[in-house]
Parts: sequence; C-alpha cells; structure tokens
Amino acid sequence: MSKKEQIIEKLKENGCRITKQRKMLIDIILENECSSCKEIFYKASQADEKIGVATVYRMINALEEIGAINRKNMYKVDCAQDCPEDGGCIIMLDDDTIFKLTETGWNKVIREGLKHCGYVKDQKVTSIKLPDNKR
Repeated sequence: MSKKEQIIEKLKENGCRITKQRKMLIDIILENECSSCKEIFYKASQADEKIGVATVYRMINALEEIGAINRKNMYKVDCAQDCPEDGGCIIMLDDDTIFKLTETGWNKVIREGLKHCGYVKDQKVTSIKLPDNKR
C-alpha cells in the first residue's frame, strides 16, 4: 500500500471525506518539501484556483491529527509504515541517507549521545518516551 493510500485510509477512519482537493494536497505534500502552509497553498492554488487557504490549514491539521505529518518535520510525510517492528527506528538525514536501526542500535546511539553530553556515566537506557503531542 502506498503512502498516499495509507493516508487516505487513516483519514477515512478518522471520519474525513476524501475530496479531489484533499487528494491534491496529499500529492503536493508527498511530492514537495514544503516548509509552510502558505507554500502548500501557493502550489495548490496553481493547480486549483478555487481552493481556499482555510482548506489547506484544515487538511494540515487533519494530517497532523492522524500522525501522517509532523509540523516540526517541515511537512514531510511521517508515516510509521516502514518503522522496524522490533522497537528500532529509521533515521533519514538531509542528504537522503537512511539508517535502519534495531532497538539495540537505537539504544546505543541514545546512550552514547547522552554519555557524550555528560548526562549519564555507566547507566543504561531502559525506555524512551515522547510526550503524546510529539509523536
């Protein structure tokens, strides 16, 4: 299942109607590295002059609610479809380098970073919890 199909499915599950404009906005976000709602609106209004800025903001909010995007991630799609099931994670760098870390590898990266910054000495990381609004 493609990222677009996954997003549409999650939106439907969340009670959202899937319109042509919403599909277009998903495409714009998936195909571009937009840094603001205004930039998304600009691209969308070139494709459909009837689209309103409020439609864009509502769609961004809906995508954020279902966890498909993260505003701190410059409106890049942030689906968890490819995340390792073993509790690890996928790290993508700005040059498109991708690292798939196991839970053990991720734990080591966190521990070494904390150690390097002086937060821990010989302790081991037992869990990492993000606030609900940061997921």
